[in-house]
Amino acid sequence: MGRKSGGPGGRRGPARGSRRFGVEGLVRTHKGGAEVETSMGSYRITSRGLRGAMDGDRVSVSLIRGSGSGRRAVVDRVIERAHTSLVGTYTTMGPLGVLRPLDARIKQDFFILPGDTSPARLGVRPKDIVQGTIEIYPSSDESGVVTLTERLGDETALDLGVRSVMARYGLEDGYASQALSAASKLSLDLEAALADPLRRDIRDRVLVTIDPVDARDFDDAISIEELPSDNWRLGIHIADVSHYVAWGDPIDLEARARGTSVYLADRVLPMLPEALSNDLCSLVPHEDRLACTVDIELTPRGTIRAYEFYPSVIQSRARLDYEAVDAILSGKVDVSELAPDAQSRSSETCAALHETCRNTDCRNTDCQHAIEHESATQQQSEKDEHGEREDHASAQSQKQHDAEAQAADPVARASVAICELAEAGIDLVALLTSAHKVAQDRLRLRHQRGAIDFETTEIHAILDEAGLPEKIVARERTDATSLVEEAMLLANECVAEYLSDRGIPAAFRVHEAPEPEDLAAAAHLLQEIGALSPELAAAVETADSSAIEAAVEAVANTPFEMLANSLLLRAMRRALYKPENTGHYALAAPAYCHFTSPIRRYPDLIVHRQLKHLLAREHLGRAAAGARSRALVGKGSTALEPELAQICQHASDRERVAEAAAHATQKIKVAQYYRPRIGTRLGGVVSWIESLGVFVRLDDTGAEGLIRMRSLGDEWWDIDALRLTMTGSETGRRIRIGSRLEVEIAGVDVLRGHVDLNLVRLVPALH
Repeated sequence: MGRKSGGPGGRRGPARGSRRFGVEGLVRTHKGGAEVETSMGSYRITSRGLRGAMDGDRVSVSLIRGSGSGRRAVVDRVIERAHTSLVGTYTTMGPLGVLRPLDARIKQDFFILPGDTSPARLGVRPKDIVQGTIEIYPSSDESGVVTLTERLGDETALDLGVRSVMARYGLEDGYASQALSAASKLSLDLEAALADPLRRDIRDRVLVTIDPVDARDFDDAISIEELPSDNWRLGIHIADVSHYVAWGDPIDLEARARGTSVYLADRVLPMLPEALSNDLCSLVPHEDRLACTVDIELTPRGTIRAYEFYPSVIQSRARLDYEAVDAILSGKVDVSELAPDAQSRSSETCAALHETCRNTDCRNTDCQHAIEHESATQQQSEKDEHGEREDHASAQSQKQHDAEAQAADPVARASVAICELAEAGIDLVALLTSAHKVAQDRLRLRHQRGAIDFETTEIHAILDEAGLPEKIVARERTDATSLVEEAMLLANECVAEYLSDRGIPAAFRVHEAPEPEDLAAAAHLLQEIGALSPELAAAVETADSSAIEAAVEAVANTPFEMLANSLLLRAMRRALYKPENTGHYALAAPAYCHFTSPIRRYPDLIVHRQLKHLLAREHLGRAAAGARSRALVGKGSTALEPELAQICQHASDRERVAEAAAHATQKIKVAQYYRPRIGTRLGGVVSWIESLGVFVRLDDTGAEGLIRMRSLGDEWWDIDALRLTMTGSETGRRIRIGSRLEVEIAGVDVLRGHVDLNLVRLVPALH
């Protein structure tokens, strides 16, 4: 049981404040309550102030600024509903049916009236997961009412959780037949592409792609060369989607409606048909591909000297992954073991790599199995001189084991890439080392100008063939991810500057400075819990981006790191797509856009079209540019520019949906992972405290679970909301942010993605 206190300097009761009416905003509900996002910042909404509004609704509110209770808002009316249907658990209450939403952000239950025959028609039973259309929205006067439209299944279906998320967000598997038909007719006509006077053939340059190991599409490649002047030429090469997808054609209209690819835990809902995203526009190794290239000349210290853009024909030399590149950059690959004579014998490469893997500190289970199998095979061969067929079968099995071990081990994958490129006279280690140096220089320069790099961790489920989670991994920033990120940031900035300086409207990525009040709340809390010094907290409140970055650096590798990054990130305004450039606050960039992922983001495709149209006008003249207009940007009332504002708004909205759906499905897989582990005891760190209970980040996966207040026994716990502490009234036990606990997995709610914990004990701090 818990009771809340504000602590010293906490709540002082109601205060009279200024009020402003008729402000529009979006309602966002979360585990701590509800707030409305407006052009003037975020305002807290009390439960009574919601007045029937639901998460995502566009509302008109009255804003109240008071000295005692802070910035508050009260909903006056709902302008536009975010939800027309719901997914939830079906149950009954007397003559009424009840739909209890799976989305925890929707707090209200909805009723099915006695005269509604939809439950019987669909064969719905209690505890089934159903979808319903909202007929009456909840208000202060009446409850919400739905009619059922689909029975999704019972709670035992493996993919029910993901399908319920898709239904909740209006996402569909598959692709429109008209667009698929159009995509099937596309092909690479290299001769026609090179007839374009703007397009350059740069297949002689050394390009590589670097992506997650499980990536299916590769839309960007990098190259780097040292120039005679000692400057660098960094090349960023992006799939030329606009060459294949004309403005207003069936593929374009479908991609525009989708806005973005959606990466769910067990499937990808692509923005483009797979004929494009996984084939023609995927920069697979050793295949000719069309691209849009950005060449940037940089000084040895990373300063931009010049840049140019052009359509190109490229050929990637290698498909690398982040783990393999990190293995190279960290020195885990012993290049001296990969002697030139061994590299040149391609038929012996597998065996050489197997020995390399044996001689390194490889803890990969598949690799150890392969080594053990090889030893057993050799012993059998010595014992049986006449078992040629058995030996042949064993050798074939050995090759398969070796291949599996190589695929699973990043050191082996890195070694393969080094050997393959060495055979072509390319020094991959030198290439990556140079690109890494440039990335570190660019990171330093960005920090000097005031860019903020929040440290975030992405929890990702690795699934088996059946779709069950095998393990949960935390994806964090590494040297390899930074290498790619800095190159892409640089390309995005150069393109945005080029378009903005020439007054060309596009889908710019705009991020406005945060409201001082939002930062003040975060800074004050971080000061109270001891995460920030009073001086640094005061600097953060001024919205100086350099101070915020200093705060992020100050909490690095402390128990407050994740909380501080989360609070400061929440205090930021959300980045949006807009037709006009107004700069990007967090990046400290005067101009910014998204250019580097046209396979999966529609705004990037808009930027490509505007850039290519501008290049044609500048290099070929207005007449030639006009001839390309219809395919690139359209003409008349249906052209790009008249629709650009709406496209940007829609893309921003779809981005939110994609992120929310992806996050929800990962939580479902985390809950599935812990279901067979109920009763297991684990260590963890307290990440948040509120009246609902204690949130704990688990050591084994980095995922988060909740110790509910009711599970803490009969003792009263005093909650200091100001300092985020809980103190047992009888025992005096104190729990705070960063406290280490031993917990037990108490239960899971897979469909909601919840992991419930029991407190076993507080782990004493080591001093």
